[in-house]
Amino acid sequence: MKRTVPRNKLRSLIKKDKPQLRLAANVDLLVHLNCLLFLQRLAQEARTHAIETKSAVIKPAHITAVAKAVLKKSRG
Repeated sequence: MKRTVPRNKLRSLIKKDKPQLRLAANVDLLVHLNCLLFLQRLAQEARTHAIETKSAVIKPAHITAVAKAVLKKSRG
């Protein structure tokens, strides 16, 4: 499976945003995993909302309706 973002690029983006942090060897993989888990949760919640509104397709309105709640849950 091809990665969409090279590991070095992701590490450099993290270091650019937070230069004071010391990063472990696999921190870029953990960030990538967190992004994937967030997107999966967002898709599941949007699917549930679409089913509740009797829609067979997930529409952008379903995603925006659940985005705030999913972000709140993801913060911890």
